[in-house]
Amino acid sequence: QVQLVESGGGLVQAGGSLRLSCAASGSIFGINAMGWYRQAPGKQRELVATITRAGSTNYADSVKGRFTISRDNAKNTVYLQMNSLKPEDAAVYYCNAAVLGYLLGRVYENDYWGQGTQVTVSS
Repeated sequence: QVQLVESGGGLVQAGGSLRLSCAASGSIFGINAMGWYRQAPGKQRELVATITRAGSTNYADSVKGRFTISRDNAKNTVYLQMNSLKPEDAAVYYCNAAVLGYLLGRVYENDYWGQGTQVTVSS
């Protein structure tokens, strides 16, 4: 089994910064894409940023230039540096990972989610 554990959320004033971390552990053969999503009250979960194993990144337009996603493949960890935070960035942030497993000579991929970490931005 695989677990994703997020940390780093909290309360910050508008214009401030936070750094989220998400560490994957368990039966891991490898990890393909990792990403961050968020869900505000009454809204659907939306993509924030993704990063491939090779380091290619993709961002939602709303966070481009303010957020930076990165990963440490040796630690199976993904980070999200959030700068210039706005009240509209407030949400529960979820980590996602496409984790590879190996069984009976075959490699397979499963999608996992973290439990979520709350980010609150005061105006």
